Amino acid sequence: MVPISEYATVPEGATLIEAYLALEKAQEEYDRSKYRHRAILVLDKNNRVIGKVGQLDVLRALETKNEKFETFEDLNKFQFSAPFIMSLREQCLMQDEPLTDICKKGAHIKVEDLMRAPTEGEYVEEKTSLNTAIHQLVRGSHMALLVTRNNDIVGILRLTDVFAAIFHTMKECGIDNK
Repeated sequence: MVPISEYATVPEGATLIEAYLALEKAQEEYDRSKYRHRAILVLDKNNRVIGKVGQLDVLRALETKNEKFETFEDLNKFQFSAPFIMSLREQCLMQDEPLTDICKKGAHIKVEDLMRAPTEGEYVEEKTSLNTAIHQLVRGSHMALLVTRNNDIVGILRLTDVFAAIFHTMKECGIDNK
């Protein structure tokens, strides 16, 4: 588990650029031998986690919103080939704003406009066995679980850390490829 004090957090009302800077700072300060953080936790005024902003959330927020793209989805039912539909999308995207302009606008998006509130299945009690946590990660296809102690979030159990622990255990047990 990564303690919440070592994770990237921002207050509610922060902008996307402030969230990125918090993520960058947390990554610099985190143990270099560990996997980097891939999300930012959003805190309310009482420092309680109210949401999470992941990499896909950011990309979705920056993605061009265009009614033409919905039309492209409709083309699937007419059995046009995937490469043909993709080429139409590419032509449409080439007419859009440059990436630098999209990023400048996106930097001012408020984190609460793109964060996801944790679902019930994304919490795990601190004393829960690793076997149960693995089941929860797999069943919910989660990248991480919020670790709680007395209903307070105290850390993050990331899939990458569980994965590393599994292989470390295999190695310690002397399991080899024979």
